[in-house]
Amino acid sequence: MTARTSKIPGPDHPITIEPSGTHVIVSAGGRIIADSKRALTLRESTYPPVLYIPREDADMSLLQRSGHATYCPYKGDCAYYGIPLGGERAADAVWTYEAPYPAVAAIAGHLAFYPDRVDSVEERPLP
Repeated sequence: MTARTSKIPGPDHPITIEPSGTHVIVSAGGRIIADSKRALTLRESTYPPVLYIPREDADMSLLQRSGHATYCPYKGDCAYYGIPLGGERAADAVWTYEAPYPAVAAIAGHLAFYPDRVDSVEERPLP
């Protein structure tokens, strides 16, 4: 096994994390999977922004840990969850960095959802 090294986000690969400022509701299989007013928005290089929702704001009983895993040199090891009630398309619909690198430590304990693998990811303005 080779050692993994982290790359620190910099001018060639900027990463920013900030409160989303929205009320985020994720649904799949006709159920609300997550409902949060504390989501974070991660912006990474030229990729679309990603919402990260605290685990406490998700119904973890509706998620099933999968064996799928990936690695990002900027964020670390990534684990995945499926949403069984969402059907086959909801396999590996959720990802999380359980022990992210220090530069992105704010996303620890948060979940991100692939919008095309759930019914909806709705953002509403906060009052």
